[in-house]
Amino acid sequence: MFERIEMMRMARAMGHHVAQRQVAVARNIANADTPGYRAQDLARFEDSYRRGVETPALRTSNARHIPYEGQLRPAALTTDEAQASPNGNTVSLETEMVRAAEVKRQHDLSIGIYRSALTLMRASIGRR
Repeated sequence: MFERIEMMRMARAMGHHVAQRQVAVARNIANADTPGYRAQDLARFEDSYRRGVETPALRTSNARHIPYEGQLRPAALTTDEAQASPNGNTVSLETEMVRAAEVKRQHDLSIGIYRSALTLMRASIGRR
């Protein structure tokens, strides 16, 4: 039911993206001393969400067919082209700290969107 409401779909997609990005940040921090490791990050949420929304809609040829609602696709991992340390590692702990703060901000934003959508739905049915 809630999948058909665009605001709920966006909040869910943003939460999914934030979880994937947190995994990438944690992986980078865990491999900060691994020789030759290349730091990775995800594409911006706006780009990956727009790519998912712009997928062509599939038609149903029979009224009994279940329409395709779309699925969350994983965002593309990108490799940072930062200057490598002498052992070939490109992880910067300072950069990862900034990314972790961005991830927290994006998570708070997705929770805020979800709460707003719930408040709007409660108001529309007469509850507070």
